[in-house]
Formats: sequence, C-alpha cells, structure tokens
Amino acid sequence: MTGTTFALLDAFLDMMLAERNAALNTRAAYRRDLDEASRFMAQRAVSLHQASEEDVRAYIASLAVFAPRTQARRLSALRQFYRFLCSEGHRAEDPSRNIDPPRLGRVLPKYLSEEEVVALLKVVARHRGAEGARLKAMLELLYAAGLRVTELVSLPLDSVLFDRGLVQVKGKGGKERMVPLGDPAVAALKAWLPYRKESLGDKRASPFLFPSFSGRLGYMTRQRFFQLLKDIGIQAGLAPERLSPHVLRHAFATHLLEHGADLRSVQTMLGHADIATTQIYTHVATDRLTRTVTEHHPLARKGRGKRSAS
Repeated sequence: MTGTTFALLDAFLDMMLAERNAALNTRAAYRRDLDEASRFMAQRAVSLHQASEEDVRAYIASLAVFAPRTQARRLSALRQFYRFLCSEGHRAEDPSRNIDPPRLGRVLPKYLSEEEVVALLKVVARHRGAEGARLKAMLELLYAAGLRVTELVSLPLDSVLFDRGLVQVKGKGGKERMVPLGDPAVAALKAWLPYRKESLGDKRASPFLFPSFSGRLGYMTRQRFFQLLKDIGIQAGLAPERLSPHVLRHAFATHLLEHGADLRSVQTMLGHADIATTQIYTHVATDRLTRTVTEHHPLARKGRGKRSAS
C-alpha cells in the first residue's frame, strides 16, 4: 500500500467516524475490507485509489469463492471509498459505478425457541456466586431487551432505571432508545449489584454495569461473553454453532412478534433505523406458523380426503 493510499484510507475512515457516526467496529470492518482490496490491487501493480473499472471488476471476480453477502459488503466498501475520493476531488469518476452487486437470497435470521431460551436460563440459574449472578444478569438482560452484544457489555450502570423497569441504550450512530425490562431481568440485575460492588472494592470505581479490569476497555470483551454463552449452550444441550449473542437478539424480536407485538414497537426496541430491517422477523414468524399448520392441522395431513367410517 502506497503512502498516498494509506493517507486517503485514513481520511475516508475518519470521515465515517466524524460525519456518519460510524461505530468503531464498523470502521475496523471497512479497514479490513479495503486493506484486502488494496493488497489485490498491489498484485496488479496499481494503487487502490487509482484503480480502474477493469481492476475493480477483477477484484470482485476474485471474491467468487465467498458468500454473496461477503462480496456485496466488500463492493459496498469500495463504492463508498471511491465516492469519497470523487467528492474530495481525488478522482474524476467512480470505477465501481457500473458494477452490479451479487444477487442476495433472503436469509432468515437464526433464533432459539422459547423452550431453548428457558433451558439456557435454567443452566445459568445453577451457577453460584459472583460469576453466576453476572451471567444470569447478562443473559436475562440480553433476551429481555434484545441488545446487541457491544451494547450489553459496555452498558453504563446508570442506564438501568430500576424504579421504572427500563434500560436506556445508546446504539449505532449514537442513537438512544428506551427498552422496557420484565421482572425477571430487573430481579437478576438487582441480584448482581452486591457482587459488582464487592468486585470493585473500596478503591476502584467503574461506570459500567459489568466492569472488568483484565483488559483496556474496562468492561467484559465481546469475545469473552461469546465464549461464556457457548459454554452455557453446551451445558443446555444446544449445538455451539446455533448460539451467539445475536441469536438471542433474534429470539427476542421473533418471540415478541409471535405473541402479538406490533412491528413499529419491535423496531424501536431493536434500534433499527429502517423498518424494512425489522420486517425480516415477520417472515420468520410466518414461516414458523406455516410449518405449524402443515404439521398439525388435520386438513393438511396425508389422507385428509378420507372420511372415517360412521
């Protein structure tokens, strides 16, 4: 990567942070994708910021081994980078403008059944002491409020309004939302607070609900919570590949819709900017209802045309 390309990439990523309120994780993802594209261009003896449409087409063709969504994401990163270069006067035209993204099929989110969530909570309830109380509080909160994992681990203590049964969440782009909590989640959080106070001691303070002093963040890492959740899932008899923090977020949304919640309310609680993002959960609920009817309705069974002898 040339010094010019490196400087332009930094300027683009800084713009993403400053003007679009992109999360640090989003910025890092763009950096990885654009670094990969830059390495490919280097093999063609061209800098990323000077690549032609032919170069970009060759790069996208090289991504055929990846899933369509991965290809589309990397093309999107390139497009935004080149549009930035055009807007800043570094290029006259966008070399990706005539390249169509791959067709994406509808991929329904993975989620757990209500029975599987209950099984997870029963496993957590068997864990004692501070670790058990923290795990139970985190799991109850994740499922009760549909949080993203970063929102969960970095949640400030004062974001939980115990007297009102609400949690105030700062999501993507710094947007805030209020999500109601059920009694089990509030009870689990209250049970965690004495252990939290004990873990801090008299000389340490932390603004976070789930503080940690083993790393630079000051709170539990996403990777550590992911690992703990996998361990709980194994104990509950769930395949590790079926479980992640985002799967519980999907379960939160799906179960709400199945029990009659309206789509706008679920959109607000999830923190989706566009209701189209939330609508995917209606497909999940509809597919499940279709399977239920197919498997259990008497008119949908084999031999439904046969009449019993009277």
